[in-house]
Amino acid sequence: MKKLTILLIILTLVSFGAAGCKEGRQHDNEKRRLRIVTTLFPLFDFAGKVGGERVEVVLLLPPGVEPHDFEPKPKDVVTIQKADLFVYTGRAMEPWVQTILKSIDSKDLVVVDTSKGITLRSADEDHDGHRHGGKGHGPDMNSDPHIWLDFGNAQAMVGTIAEELSKRDPKASDYYARNASAYIDQLRKLDEAYRTGLAGCKTRFFLHGGHYAFNYLAQRYGLTYVSLRGVSPNAEPSPAHLVGMVNKMKQYQVSHIFYEELASPRLAETIARETGANLLPLSPGHNVTTEQMEQRVSFIDIMKTNLTMLQKGLQCK
Repeated sequence: MKKLTILLIILTLVSFGAAGCKEGRQHDNEKRRLRIVTTLFPLFDFAGKVGGERVEVVLLLPPGVEPHDFEPKPKDVVTIQKADLFVYTGRAMEPWVQTILKSIDSKDLVVVDTSKGITLRSADEDHDGHRHGGKGHGPDMNSDPHIWLDFGNAQAMVGTIAEELSKRDPKASDYYARNASAYIDQLRKLDEAYRTGLAGCKTRFFLHGGHYAFNYLAQRYGLTYVSLRGVSPNAEPSPAHLVGMVNKMKQYQVSHIFYEELASPRLAETIARETGANLLPLSPGHNVTTEQMEQRVSFIDIMKTNLTMLQKGLQCK
């Protein structure tokens, strides 16, 4: 909270300069690309696919950073204020957004909440005999914010971005609509690949050694899922929870444990040693490594890799 207070004081000092930038850019909207600032990698990728050559997309989250630990710095807030569109997941994922928006001159800024119209699942859903007790990240404290891992939700998020882009740049609305339609078609094919690829598996149970991020994906494809942590990666599991995980693995004859590459694999490695299970990476997709960013890895690339890992871990035909 102290960091946010200091940040707001600094905002007062930079607001006049940023306002000048706003006035200047109103005269050259026809000549330049729209600047979109996004909070998470899926939104960065979605906005780039929809906006195409008419936009410049910025990812606020530095590569390799765990998004649940992210706190915006003064330079990040200035970046938001200079944007044409600011795209975020929703209050459950980025609770700091509303405080920042109230503190800056945002009358010319199109703010896009991509959770609009999406029903959030509870972070405390009990579908495996365990309470995950997530305690989300903000006003929607009991909501699971990882909405993009339901590819039906991802399609809706793309549609929302296209709609808001068209409002900001109505002359190109057909262009944005075509791009969104093409990308939504790719997401539909990805969804079908998951349904087909996960249809004939030896087990439908998987354990993730990271935080509770895959509830949407598990529910969409009829999988049973447990995690070692809560919705936040910083939530430490109790000894009883760990014992319960080991028992679950024995019950379902689990041969693999999944882990996150951007978070510590310590707990997953501990359980793997206790049970003889093998480790496989599984990405929530909310951020990428520096190497992946340089290679221009896409959201769909990451999800296809996830499917391959799930098929191996669940021993699918």
